[in-house]
Amino acid sequence: MIRWLIALGLAMLASPLRAETCRLALALAMDISTSVDATEDALQRQGLAAALVSPEVTEAFFSSPMPVALAVYEWSGRTTQRVILNWTMINTEADLLLAASTVQQSVRSDSGSATAMGYALAFGATLMQQAPRCLFQTIDLSGDGSNNDGYGPDSAYRHFPFENTVVNGLVINAADFEGELYLIPFFKNIVLHGPGAFLEIAQGFEDFERAMRRKLERELKGLQIGALGDAGQK
Repeated sequence: MIRWLIALGLAMLASPLRAETCRLALALAMDISTSVDATEDALQRQGLAAALVSPEVTEAFFSSPMPVALAVYEWSGRTTQRVILNWTMINTEADLLLAASTVQQSVRSDSGSATAMGYALAFGATLMQQAPRCLFQTIDLSGDGSNNDGYGPDSAYRHFPFENTVVNGLVINAADFEGELYLIPFFKNIVLHGPGAFLEIAQGFEDFERAMRRKLERELKGLQIGALGDAGQK
């Protein structure tokens, strides 16, 4: 809350033509690659919708006088990125309910593509250029696998505008050795980007809603001194 109050004061000092309209532009990216089956996709969509309207996340959305701009997109292969919820200013609980309903009712656009994580991040960076002017910008990349198609996150960060954008991650861990030994370190070391970036871990798709609630609450309430710990900041 202190962070938002300081940022609000700085915004008010800015000229009217450059004043920010919101505190955070938040783009949520959902994995629909071939490793995600129909049941898991449904758990992801319903979990995100439920997390958005949970009491703790609703409170976090309105923890500052300045609103949040929210967008949601799905990603998988090189040419498979689609906006589910275009930039929506969350000014009221009705706005939040409508955003959650849009996600809940969305239909998967593809089910047979690989995991082109660099392309997903590049799409997010381009989408962020269309966002309302906000004090902070964050992309959240959820996934159950690492990049196996096209260029990786490091190339996306070099060639697309990420200078003012933080990238957080949500690993959907299948509770196997591959997740613990490879996927989680991949997200921590390769995906996370920007000051204060952090990782949340869902222990399977059934745990996606809980992990998403925790991540959204943390992002929306802003950075807290000592809260980052060793959660994979980069």
